[in-house]
Amino acid sequence: MNMLTAQRWQLTGQVQGVGFRPYIYRLAKEYGLNGWVKNRIGQVEIHLQGTPNALAQFAENFHLKAPPLVQAEILSVQICACEVLNDFQILSSTADTDSPIHLPPDYFICPECLQELHDQTNRRYRYPFINCTQCGARYTLITRLPYDRPNTSMADFPLCTACAVEYHDPNDRRFHAQPVACAECGPILSFEENTQISANGEAALQASINALKAGKIIAVKGIGGYHLFCDVRNLDSIARLRAHKPRPAKPLAVMFPVGEIDELFYIKQQVNLNDSEAKLLTSPQRPILLLSKAITYDLTELIAPNLNEMGVILPYSPLHHLLLQEFGSPLIATSANLSGEPVLTENYEVTQRLSHLAEAYLHHNRPIVRPADDSVFRTIQQRPRPLRLGRGCAPLEMCLPFKLPHPVLAVGGHLKNTIALAAKDRIMISPHIGDLGSARSMDVFSQVIQDFQQIYNIQAETIIYDAHPNYASSRWAKRCGLATFPVFHHHAHASALAGEFQNLKPWLIFTWDGVGFGENAELWGGEALYGQVGQWQRLAHLKAFRLLGGEQVTREVWRTALSLAWETSAKLNSVENSDKIAVFRKMWDSQLNCPQTTAAGRLFDGLASLLGIIHTASFEGQAPMQLEAIAANFQGVPRFPPLTLQTTATGWQVDWSPLVEYMQDANYSQAERAAGAHHSLADALLQQAVAIRAAYPVAQVGLAGGVFQNRLLSELAIDLLEQNGFTVYFPEKLPVNDAALSFGQVIEYLHRISQV
Repeated sequence: MNMLTAQRWQLTGQVQGVGFRPYIYRLAKEYGLNGWVKNRIGQVEIHLQGTPNALAQFAENFHLKAPPLVQAEILSVQICACEVLNDFQILSSTADTDSPIHLPPDYFICPECLQELHDQTNRRYRYPFINCTQCGARYTLITRLPYDRPNTSMADFPLCTACAVEYHDPNDRRFHAQPVACAECGPILSFEENTQISANGEAALQASINALKAGKIIAVKGIGGYHLFCDVRNLDSIARLRAHKPRPAKPLAVMFPVGEIDELFYIKQQVNLNDSEAKLLTSPQRPILLLSKAITYDLTELIAPNLNEMGVILPYSPLHHLLLQEFGSPLIATSANLSGEPVLTENYEVTQRLSHLAEAYLHHNRPIVRPADDSVFRTIQQRPRPLRLGRGCAPLEMCLPFKLPHPVLAVGGHLKNTIALAAKDRIMISPHIGDLGSARSMDVFSQVIQDFQQIYNIQAETIIYDAHPNYASSRWAKRCGLATFPVFHHHAHASALAGEFQNLKPWLIFTWDGVGFGENAELWGGEALYGQVGQWQRLAHLKAFRLLGGEQVTREVWRTALSLAWETSAKLNSVENSDKIAVFRKMWDSQLNCPQTTAAGRLFDGLASLLGIIHTASFEGQAPMQLEAIAANFQGVPRFPPLTLQTTATGWQVDWSPLVEYMQDANYSQAERAAGAHHSLADALLQQAVAIRAAYPVAQVGLAGGVFQNRLLSELAIDLLEQNGFTVYFPEKLPVNDAALSFGQVIEYLHRISQV
């Protein structure tokens, strides 16, 4: 007769809000084991009793049979004393302040719930808030941990008898699914038009579909906020959306219906995609993915003017599935917000702030605790890379290379802001917050900081911030009353990349972006940083030029074209705003409000204007995006001018001067000149790497900064570097842009204080 043995398991990882405890219950019952399982805020503890053979079977199948969303990490398995037990139980959650806390992201609707949604015999047929332990909202409805129903925005929706039976049955798929509900006891839809609620429930859904078919712009409340929906084939609707948002040129995402046999059937009619892109589009994260337009593309150019890519997304909530299935064709699905702000979440707020834009509203009464915009990815070097982490992908929790002496909060940059909270050897990076140029953005920024500290039960003792004195996040840090620690913008970019690929050094990292605050109050943006985290040394950069009028140049890119021409004494073939040239020339000559910068992003702005494709941008990055799009139209290898690598007192600098005349040379097509500019700068990057390697030991090269969102430039640079024997690293978990700054700030701080 086999003697009983007892084991105590401690687990962490993605084990909250993913049906983990019911899974353990069923697995233990399958092998005849007694014991219990319980949540301890950030961990799960399991007590198992049974024969050695049964325990071995449990351990062998633990990972094999786990639900898809479970990502459990076994911290320990120890032999312990047997208890007097006759069954296996799921115990109530307990608090343990020493346990690491994990906050689950929001998930898409799982296949089982999707099947029930369309099953006329199921009691949740067409219920737009259907969910189970494997799907549904998490991050946007949790008010505090442990993740139990009273600690969510579902607390005010008492379960009906049928839902309560499912919720309390360990063998049911909805056992302890905290947002579980049905049409009898859960949230409901409401349709508002002309300031009046005219329909509820299924009738509200039908009214919304009718409004979309009539060409109206509808604000629809989803999981992490509202979207603005309109018919992608109704040109008048899109024109009104662009005019009133206002969003004259920035690309709009398109949500496609799910195909009956092939989920991606409708998407494949419009864009090209490979296997890894198809896998990401249909993954639980369900992000927006930027994809090149197919030859069969027949949608309007108003979706992404002057670009050869568009953002596509599949429905991820049951409400989206119902809307897209009933409507029967793609819909514009853009965030319901004012430009640069976080997505709107409150029913009353969206009707007040978007009354000039939305022509009807599809609300629901489940509160959204905090906003979460859609994640955005783009394929670079055959792998989809994040450009924005939001719903489904964040909060992003990572391990630090060694422990912090005290908790810290990093508040990121000014654009594409995220915050990061870190304690001991863990760091938690928030979803995308947005640009911090408005009062509402700062309100959400402050809310996320407060939420993170409360939910993760961590109170920061030091605030890490960008060294730029005028960033809203930096000003907030200085006002908060805690100890502060500044980090240079491009040091944070470099450290973010090095933090993803730990234990590698020495690095050579190219940090190319718009403008960031560098050493000696210089405006950097085209730097080559050498060394390791906490010890960055600037060895090379692009040749500096002046910004005519400071920040205004990010929109009026013709100003940079003027500056580049005057820096090189080159002739301008055509000039935008010629009536203002005399005034700006006086500014330039007297160096009045004309700070110098080495920024690659601003250089791309000027090159686009010199090429004549755009002179005034309506959104950040528009000029480089259009320059890349035109370059992609050129087939073959363009003729391009080599750029000189000059030696200066502070290292090497790239002289971009030959590009000024080249971009205006009508002997080359626009497409060839656009492509040639990318080749010139990629080749200049290689020249810097080769020169630095000759003088310093270089173990690997990295690319960081928003300019490397440019796929053509990045892939050209990576190919050239690898052909010349360099090992190249590009961000994989975090965006290459300013969204990674908060993470990089923590990594830089961690290493800097370790050197004190």
